[in-house]
Amino acid sequence: MTTQTHSIVALVGRPNVGKSTLFNRITRSRKALVDPTPGVTRDRHYEKVMWNDKLFMLVDTGGIEDAGGDAMGGHIRDQALAAIEEADIILFLLDGREGVTPADKEVANLLRRTEKTIFYVVNKVDGPKEEMEILPQFYELGVDELWALSAEHKYGFPTLMDALEESLLSSDDTIELPENTVKVAFFGRPNVGKSSMINQILGQDRMVVSSVSGTTRDSVDTLLSHGNYNYLLIDTAGIRRKGKTKEKLEKFSILKALAALEKCDIAVVLIDADEGITEQDTKVIGYTQEQGRGLILLVNKWDLIKDDKERQQKLMAEIALAVPFVGFAPLLTASALTGYGIKRLFPTIGSVFRQFTAKFPTSALNRLLQDAVEAHSPPIYKNKRLKFYYTSQVGSRPPKFVIMSNSSKGVHFSYERYLVNRFREGLGLDKVPLQLFIRDKNREKKQKK
Repeated sequence: MTTQTHSIVALVGRPNVGKSTLFNRITRSRKALVDPTPGVTRDRHYEKVMWNDKLFMLVDTGGIEDAGGDAMGGHIRDQALAAIEEADIILFLLDGREGVTPADKEVANLLRRTEKTIFYVVNKVDGPKEEMEILPQFYELGVDELWALSAEHKYGFPTLMDALEESLLSSDDTIELPENTVKVAFFGRPNVGKSSMINQILGQDRMVVSSVSGTTRDSVDTLLSHGNYNYLLIDTAGIRRKGKTKEKLEKFSILKALAALEKCDIAVVLIDADEGITEQDTKVIGYTQEQGRGLILLVNKWDLIKDDKERQQKLMAEIALAVPFVGFAPLLTASALTGYGIKRLFPTIGSVFRQFTAKFPTSALNRLLQDAVEAHSPPIYKNKRLKFYYTSQVGSRPPKFVIMSNSSKGVHFSYERYLVNRFREGLGLDKVPLQLFIRDKNREKKQKK
């Protein structure tokens, strides 16, 4: 079994220099992508891109977090620092119409100190004539090579992408893992105890452990055998900077989380029992569902509140309220310090993984659909009773099903939720995300013609 490695490419630059336009150009989309999962709908500022057989993750750093009260210069500096820390390749966008600004100079100074691959891209340059006029002033940034671009009109785009492609990790760069390895990534804010939790897991009896380098940026992940299974534990330990930048940078550590999400089957999100669930925790939990991963919520530092029943109940209620869209995710309590609760983690990972990879015969699915429709008739839409003809499984990791209907538009979300719940119950999929797509049968006929 192999796991692929691929590059993280970060777009860095001041607001309005064209990062989103370039993002859409590279990802071949004309609009920000919105995830349909209830509770996690948001503009997505990252996307997997396959470019001439090379896979990479493109991240618009400006979109991950709004500047809020920050001075704009400080905000762009923070983005650049995070990209230097966590991305493999940085596309630094400059505004050809505005010229060089003090913020650009400051970021260029930061980027010069790194050994990462940097592309200095001067955007809003519409042709060779403008290139000759605009580019010279940007050499005062002290860089050897500038890339002229019009993200909107595509001038210079093929040249930039050819050069970017040469810098990408090859999709052939794979890491060998034993067959049927369950890949588990640990997420959570700095100081929630991710590394301590992994160390506590490894300290348990009957573990055969080895290190695997390179599956996530700047980390050494751990391969272990436990019972009859192999597990790759991916630690996404956050940025460890001293001083004032640390707090600001934490919000950009999502780059590292995204890289790990690409690799894992199951995300274990650690929540601090003392601090409770934070907005950053809910964002990471949202990202796990956008990527369709199995999920376990693990409340760490339970030892701090083990004798306070009222605090325990309050905390569990807070978590349920903050992330109602992942009600299926197992919620465990543990202490990396004392080892409490660790023994329950592997059986839970096992049951989540079995459901995550489950496959079902079409005949059983159609019986399930028929029973669901008989128990609760579909509504009327445009004077016609909605019909569901058949269903089949179209994928796993997580389980994905399609139902053919006479009108997908007429299926109210409440009836769709009813069907999802019937599928969950009937197939024993109570611990994983489940994706149900309703399609028009007529559209299928039209496509065949």
